[in-house]
Amino acid sequence: MQSGLYIVGTPIGNLSDMSPRAIDVLTHADIIAAEDTRVFGKIATHFNIKTPRVSCHEHNERDVIPGLIEKISNGMAVAFVSDAGMPGISDPGFRIVRAARVAQLSVFIVPGPTAVISALVLSGFATDRFTFCGFFDEKKLRDDNKIRHTIVYYESPNRIISTIAAMARVMPERQIAIVREITKIHEETIIGYPSDLLNITPPRGEIVIVVAPAPEHKMTDNEISDIVNDIAATSTKQGAADLAARTGISKKEAYKRMLKHGTGNDD
Repeated sequence: MQSGLYIVGTPIGNLSDMSPRAIDVLTHADIIAAEDTRVFGKIATHFNIKTPRVSCHEHNERDVIPGLIEKISNGMAVAFVSDAGMPGISDPGFRIVRAARVAQLSVFIVPGPTAVISALVLSGFATDRFTFCGFFDEKKLRDDNKIRHTIVYYESPNRIISTIAAMARVMPERQIAIVREITKIHEETIIGYPSDLLNITPPRGEIVIVVAPAPEHKMTDNEISDIVNDIAATSTKQGAADLAARTGISKKEAYKRMLKHGTGNDD
Protein backbone atom coordinates (compact mmCIF):
# COMPACT_ATOMS: atom_id res chain seq x y z
CA MET A 1 0.00 0.00 0.00
CA GLN A 2 1.05 3.58 -0.62
CA SER A 3 2.08 5.30 2.58
CA GLY A 4 -0.42 7.78 3.96
CA LEU A 5 -3.47 8.20 6.16
CA TYR A 6 -6.55 6.22 5.15
CA ILE A 7 -9.87 7.39 6.58
CA VAL A 8 -12.11 4.33 6.47
CA GLY A 9 -15.89 4.27 6.81
CA THR A 10 -17.37 1.26 8.60
CA PRO A 11 -20.98 0.00 8.95
CA ILE A 12 -23.42 1.87 11.18
CA GLY A 13 -25.29 -1.32 12.01
CA ASN A 14 -25.40 -3.92 9.27
CA LEU A 15 -22.02 -5.56 8.70
CA SER A 16 -23.04 -6.38 5.13
CA ASP A 17 -22.51 -2.68 4.36
CA MET A 18 -18.74 -3.09 4.81
CA SER A 19 -17.16 -2.42 1.41
CA PRO A 20 -14.61 -4.79 -0.16
CA ARG A 21 -12.19 -1.86 -0.45
CA ALA A 22 -12.52 -1.06 3.26
CA ILE A 23 -11.73 -4.67 4.14
CA ASP A 24 -8.73 -4.65 1.79
CA VAL A 25 -7.32 -1.39 3.19
CA LEU A 26 -7.80 -2.46 6.82
CA THR A 27 -6.22 -5.84 6.09
CA HIS A 28 -3.12 -4.47 4.38
CA ALA A 29 -2.49 -1.28 6.38
CA ASP A 30 0.53 -1.30 8.68
CA ILE A 31 -1.56 -0.16 11.66
CA ILE A 32 -5.17 0.72 12.42
CA ALA A 33 -6.00 3.63 14.70
CA ALA A 34 -9.44 2.95 16.16
CA GLU A 35 -11.71 5.14 18.29
CA ASP A 36 -12.29 2.07 20.47
CA THR A 37 -10.21 -1.02 19.76
CA ARG A 38 -12.78 -3.24 21.49
CA VAL A 39 -15.61 -2.02 19.27
CA PHE A 40 -13.49 -2.41 16.16
CA GLY A 41 -12.46 -5.84 17.39
CA LYS A 42 -15.93 -7.16 16.48
CA ILE A 43 -15.51 -5.99 12.89
CA ALA A 44 -11.94 -7.29 12.79
CA THR A 45 -13.04 -10.74 13.95
CA HIS A 46 -15.95 -10.88 11.49
CA PHE A 47 -13.74 -10.01 8.50
CA ASN A 48 -10.57 -11.74 9.76
CA ILE A 49 -8.60 -8.50 9.93
CA LYS A 50 -5.43 -9.10 11.94
CA THR A 51 -3.69 -5.75 11.45
CA PRO A 52 -2.15 -4.30 14.66
CA ARG A 53 -4.30 -1.54 16.13
CA VAL A 54 -3.96 1.32 18.56
CA SER A 55 -6.57 3.37 20.39
CA CYS A 56 -7.06 6.95 19.17
CA HIS A 57 -10.02 8.85 20.60
CA GLU A 58 -10.93 12.36 21.76
CA HIS A 59 -9.25 11.89 25.14
CA ASN A 60 -5.84 10.72 23.90
CA GLU A 61 -5.57 12.24 20.41
CA ARG A 62 -3.04 14.86 21.44
CA ASP A 63 -0.67 12.15 22.69
CA VAL A 64 -1.26 9.53 19.98
CA ILE A 65 -1.50 11.55 16.76
CA PRO A 66 2.16 12.76 16.66
CA GLY A 67 3.34 9.15 16.75
CA LEU A 68 0.96 8.16 13.96
CA ILE A 69 2.10 11.08 11.82
CA GLU A 70 5.70 10.02 12.37
CA LYS A 71 4.88 6.49 11.23
CA ILE A 72 3.32 7.81 8.03
CA SER A 73 6.33 10.07 7.47
CA ASN A 74 8.51 6.96 7.70
CA GLY A 75 6.56 5.26 4.91
CA MET A 76 3.77 3.43 6.75
CA ALA A 77 0.11 3.19 5.85
CA VAL A 78 -2.15 4.12 8.77
CA ALA A 79 -5.89 3.46 8.65
CA PHE A 80 -8.28 5.33 10.92
CA VAL A 81 -11.75 4.10 11.94
CA SER A 82 -14.37 5.40 14.35
CA ASP A 83 -16.85 3.22 16.23
CA ALA A 84 -19.32 3.36 13.33
CA GLY A 85 -19.82 5.23 10.08
CA MET A 86 -17.53 7.89 8.65
CA PRO A 87 -14.82 9.19 10.99
CA GLY A 88 -14.95 12.92 11.60
CA ILE A 89 -18.75 13.23 11.55
CA SER A 90 -19.42 13.89 15.26
CA ASP A 91 -16.64 11.37 15.82
CA PRO A 92 -12.87 11.64 16.19
CA GLY A 93 -11.00 11.98 12.91
CA PHE A 94 -10.68 15.55 11.78
CA ARG A 95 -7.68 16.26 14.02
CA ILE A 96 -5.57 13.46 12.57
CA VAL A 97 -6.55 14.53 9.04
CA ARG A 98 -5.56 18.10 9.89
CA ALA A 99 -2.24 16.94 11.31
CA ALA A 100 -1.52 14.89 8.18
CA ARG A 101 -2.33 17.88 5.97
CA VAL A 102 -0.06 20.14 7.99
CA ALA A 103 2.73 17.56 7.57
CA GLN A 104 1.96 17.46 3.83
CA LEU A 105 1.27 13.72 3.92
CA SER A 106 -1.09 11.83 1.63
CA VAL A 107 -4.65 11.37 2.87
CA PHE A 108 -7.07 8.91 1.27
CA ILE A 109 -10.78 8.38 1.85
CA VAL A 110 -12.50 5.00 1.84
CA PRO A 111 -16.20 6.02 1.92
CA GLY A 112 -18.74 4.26 4.05
CA PRO A 113 -22.23 4.71 5.52
CA THR A 114 -23.10 7.77 7.58
CA ALA A 115 -26.23 8.16 9.70
CA VAL A 116 -26.62 11.85 8.78
CA ILE A 117 -27.12 11.26 5.06
CA SER A 118 -29.06 8.03 5.54
CA ALA A 119 -31.60 9.68 7.86
CA LEU A 120 -31.85 12.73 5.61
CA VAL A 121 -32.83 10.56 2.66
CA LEU A 122 -35.20 8.41 4.72
CA SER A 123 -37.07 11.50 5.97
CA GLY A 124 -38.28 12.50 2.53
CA PHE A 125 -37.56 16.14 3.36
CA ALA A 126 -35.71 18.46 0.97
CA THR A 127 -32.09 17.39 0.50
CA ASP A 128 -30.85 20.15 -1.80
CA ARG A 129 -29.72 22.17 1.21
CA PHE A 130 -29.31 21.04 4.82
CA THR A 131 -27.38 21.79 8.00
CA PHE A 132 -26.02 19.14 10.35
CA CYS A 133 -25.94 20.52 13.91
CA GLY A 134 -24.38 17.53 15.67
CA PHE A 135 -25.92 16.36 18.93
CA PHE A 136 -29.09 18.23 19.88
CA ASP A 137 -28.64 21.16 22.25
CA GLU A 138 -31.86 22.75 23.51
CA LYS A 139 -30.01 25.96 24.40
CA LYS A 140 -29.26 26.51 20.72
CA LEU A 141 -32.69 25.52 19.39
CA ARG A 142 -34.06 29.02 18.88
CA ASP A 143 -30.99 30.02 16.90
CA ASP A 144 -31.10 26.74 14.97
CA ASN A 145 -34.72 27.44 14.07
CA LYS A 146 -33.57 30.51 12.15
CA ILE A 147 -32.10 28.02 9.68
CA ARG A 148 -34.94 27.78 7.18
CA HIS A 149 -33.77 24.70 5.28
CA THR A 150 -33.54 21.09 6.51
CA ILE A 151 -31.73 20.47 9.82
CA VAL A 152 -30.25 17.19 11.09
CA TYR A 153 -29.41 16.27 14.69
CA TYR A 154 -28.12 13.24 16.56
CA GLU A 155 -29.98 12.48 19.79
CA SER A 156 -29.97 10.08 22.73
CA PRO A 157 -33.02 7.85 23.34
CA ASN A 158 -32.95 8.98 26.99
CA ARG A 159 -33.73 12.57 25.97
CA ILE A 160 -35.89 12.13 22.90
CA ILE A 161 -39.26 12.99 24.49
CA SER A 162 -37.95 16.16 26.14
CA THR A 163 -36.37 17.08 22.81
CA ILE A 164 -39.69 16.63 20.99
CA ALA A 165 -41.36 18.81 23.65
CA ALA A 166 -38.78 21.55 23.12
CA MET A 167 -39.36 21.40 19.38
CA ALA A 168 -43.12 21.60 19.94
CA ARG A 169 -42.57 24.87 21.79
CA VAL A 170 -40.02 26.45 19.48
CA MET A 171 -40.79 25.06 16.03
CA PRO A 172 -44.40 23.76 16.09
CA GLU A 173 -44.86 24.58 12.41
CA ARG A 174 -42.07 22.28 11.18
CA GLN A 175 -42.42 18.54 10.69
CA ILE A 176 -39.74 16.29 12.11
CA ALA A 177 -38.61 12.77 11.30
CA ILE A 178 -37.32 10.53 14.07
CA VAL A 179 -35.10 7.93 12.42
CA ARG A 180 -33.74 5.13 14.57
CA GLU A 181 -31.61 1.99 14.26
CA ILE A 182 -30.60 2.75 10.67
CA THR A 183 -29.67 -0.43 8.69
CA LYS A 184 -30.55 -2.60 11.71
CA ILE A 185 -33.45 -5.02 12.24
CA HIS A 186 -35.64 -2.46 14.00
CA GLU A 187 -35.02 0.44 11.62
CA GLU A 188 -37.93 2.88 11.85
CA THR A 189 -38.87 6.36 10.68
CA ILE A 190 -41.59 8.33 12.49
CA ILE A 191 -42.76 11.56 10.86
CA GLY A 192 -45.10 14.25 12.15
CA TYR A 193 -45.40 17.64 13.80
CA PRO A 194 -43.67 17.73 17.21
CA SER A 195 -46.94 18.17 19.13
CA ASP A 196 -48.33 15.05 17.46
CA LEU A 197 -45.35 12.94 18.54
CA LEU A 198 -45.27 13.82 22.25
CA ASN A 199 -47.16 10.69 23.28
CA ILE A 200 -45.25 8.14 21.21
CA THR A 201 -43.48 5.27 22.92
CA PRO A 202 -39.92 6.53 23.46
CA PRO A 203 -37.81 5.13 20.60
CA ARG A 204 -34.79 3.06 21.52
CA GLY A 205 -31.40 2.71 19.93
CA GLU A 206 -29.37 5.14 17.83
CA ILE A 207 -31.51 8.14 16.85
CA VAL A 208 -31.26 10.85 14.21
CA ILE A 209 -33.77 13.72 14.06
CA VAL A 210 -34.42 15.46 10.76
CA VAL A 211 -36.31 18.78 10.79
CA ALA A 212 -38.19 19.76 7.65
CA PRO A 213 -37.61 23.16 6.03
CA ALA A 214 -39.71 25.98 7.45
CA PRO A 215 -43.06 26.24 5.64
CA GLU A 216 -43.24 28.77 2.86
CA HIS A 217 -46.96 29.37 3.18
CA LYS A 218 -48.15 32.47 5.00
CA MET A 219 -48.78 31.63 8.63
CA THR A 220 -52.12 32.37 10.26
CA ASP A 221 -52.49 34.99 12.99
CA ASN A 222 -53.03 32.21 15.53
CA GLU A 223 -49.82 30.44 14.49
CA ILE A 224 -47.87 33.68 14.73
CA SER A 225 -49.44 34.42 18.12
CA ASP A 226 -48.28 31.04 19.42
CA ILE A 227 -44.71 31.87 18.42
CA VAL A 228 -45.00 35.37 19.89
CA ASN A 229 -46.01 33.83 23.22
CA ASP A 230 -43.04 31.47 23.05
CA ILE A 231 -40.53 34.32 22.74
CA ALA A 232 -42.30 36.69 25.11
CA ALA A 233 -39.49 36.61 27.67
CA THR A 234 -36.95 38.12 25.31
CA SER A 235 -36.44 41.82 24.63
CA THR A 236 -38.83 43.37 22.11
CA LYS A 237 -36.07 43.99 19.57
CA GLN A 238 -34.53 40.55 19.89
CA GLY A 239 -37.94 38.90 19.96
CA ALA A 240 -39.00 40.74 16.80
CA ALA A 241 -35.90 39.49 14.98
CA ASP A 242 -36.62 35.94 16.14
CA LEU A 243 -40.29 36.25 15.14
CA ALA A 244 -39.36 37.53 11.68
CA ALA A 245 -36.93 34.66 11.14
CA ARG A 246 -39.42 32.02 12.24
CA THR A 247 -42.49 33.32 10.40
CA GLY A 248 -41.13 34.97 7.30
CA ILE A 249 -42.81 38.30 8.03
CA SER A 250 -40.81 41.55 7.91
CA LYS A 251 -38.90 42.72 10.97
CA LYS A 252 -41.06 45.87 10.99
CA GLU A 253 -44.26 43.82 11.07
CA ALA A 254 -42.77 41.49 13.69
CA TYR A 255 -41.90 44.45 15.92
CA LYS A 256 -45.47 45.76 15.63
CA ARG A 257 -46.87 42.35 16.62
CA MET A 258 -44.58 42.15 19.64
CA LEU A 259 -45.77 45.57 20.81
CA LYS A 260 -49.40 44.73 20.09
CA HIS A 261 -49.23 41.60 22.23
CA GLY A 262 -47.54 43.54 25.03
CA THR A 263 -44.69 41.02 25.11
CA GLY A 264 -40.97 41.46 25.49
CA ASN A 265 -38.97 43.90 27.56
CA ASP A 266 -37.99 47.38 26.46
CA ASP A 267 -34.43 47.63 25.16
